[in-house]
Amino acid sequence: MMDFDPYSGDDAGPEPAPAREPRPERDARALDAYSSAVVEVVERAAPSVVAVEVRGARAGGGAGSGVLITPDGYALTNHHVVAAGASVRVHLPDGRTIAATVVGGDAATDLALLRVQASALEFATLGSTKDLKVGQLVVALGNPLGFSETVSAGIVSAKGRVLRSVEGRLIDNIVQHTAPLNPGNSGGPLVTTAHEVVGINTAIIAAAQGIGFAVPADTATWVVTEILAHGRVRRAQIGIVARTRPIHRRFARAYGLDQDTVVEAMEIAAGSPANRAGLEAHDLVLAVNGTAVRSVDELLKALSRREVLERCTLQVARAGARLDLKIAPTVS
Repeated sequence: MMDFDPYSGDDAGPEPAPAREPRPERDARALDAYSSAVVEVVERAAPSVVAVEVRGARAGGGAGSGVLITPDGYALTNHHVVAAGASVRVHLPDGRTIAATVVGGDAATDLALLRVQASALEFATLGSTKDLKVGQLVVALGNPLGFSETVSAGIVSAKGRVLRSVEGRLIDNIVQHTAPLNPGNSGGPLVTTAHEVVGINTAIIAAAQGIGFAVPADTATWVVTEILAHGRVRRAQIGIVARTRPIHRRFARAYGLDQDTVVEAMEIAAGSPANRAGLEAHDLVLAVNGTAVRSVDELLKALSRREVLERCTLQVARAGARLDLKIAPTVS
């Protein structure tokens, strides 16, 4: 007896086996949107990521990562990766090992610019962190612990962090992210799904998990421009020793300040720009070129701005008076 389908009114035969999808289509369907995004970033960015090998003053040398930013061999890495080395070589993804020179470095931002002795190289594009969103997917590429071409993914967990460099200055606008990093990742790029480098990975907190930091691409662009134009990153010097000092609310109201600390000039170097401009010990520095300074770190940050190299006006409080002192800073 044959089965009868009461809904069709027809005899129901055995159901045909579903057609099997071709293998490429099955593979494509297996990749979810997240995986597809990471795979695409890696395919586009990995050819520009290099392993940096340093030989020199430190016993055994050192190693890190870097990213090519021009087809004629300019590459970014961390300053601490190459600072103690006498010779630098880079290992390209295509298997070549090529000598490189350190064009310039900036310990204050932990960035260095290398020149690889090759041309027609794959390179990455430096983007900007201005439109970067907390929660956005980012991918870190590098050579942690000597394992070349390693990829880790995470999200932007915070923007605007501050880290202190080995020189003592603060590096501002640091990008905090969750892409796992290990020693050797230093100098490698942090890349978005738009295939732009938004940071240069620079540090981890050893006792923590899932916390990595990257120097923002905007800072890297400025450092590269300064090094190529002047051979170094220029910063203004005015010749003072200062401290951060708390102020009373009455003082803040009297001077129209929206802050509870200012910078007190403790010593003025003889013959310095500040001395020539008339700055005196115990003057309170309120602002530089109209931008409020609340601490010594903020004063140093203000003196790193390009416009301060040409024009520097300190807004100062002294004995109940508010003064504007025009200073011609020296440049280091």
